Amino acid sequence: MTTPATTLREYDVAARSTDIFGRVLCSARDHHFIVDGPIQNDCPGEAVTPAEVFLSAVAACGVELLHVIARDQNAPLTRATVKIHGEVDRANQPRSDLTTFNSVRLDFTLWGVDGAQAAAVVNGFKGRCPLFGTVAAATPDVQVRFTVGA
Repeated sequence: MTTPATTLREYDVAARSTDIFGRVLCSARDHHFIVDGPIQNDCPGEAVTPAEVFLSAVAACGVELLHVIARDQNAPLTRATVKIHGEVDRANQPRSDLTTFNSVRLDFTLWGVDGAQAAAVVNGFKGRCPLFGTVAAATPDVQVRFTVGA
């Protein structure tokens, strides 16, 4: 008898300042990476910014989950890409107490599946990825589009 997989997922990440103003050293498990604040904040802007890290995490969750969900649905997905675009207009925020993305657009391309299978897999991602769920709950304009690659 196999033990069922737990539904609980826990994540621990750390960040610390460096000797360079606006540069941050991040650590996740045994992996370390640099994140820079944007040049608009007088930060280096050379490494990826926090917003880019966040959006890349949403995109990575998308690609990974598309494969997992396709496998679970017996859909013959062979390859997937996600492009994500986010906009923050600090002068036009929907809330006065928080800064959020004003809009986020995800463009998926899936290969090896037909249109119906692609739609089912993308809808599965939308319901399962907690990063996308956070974006969808907080962002007034979220668009998710997909195409099937030739």
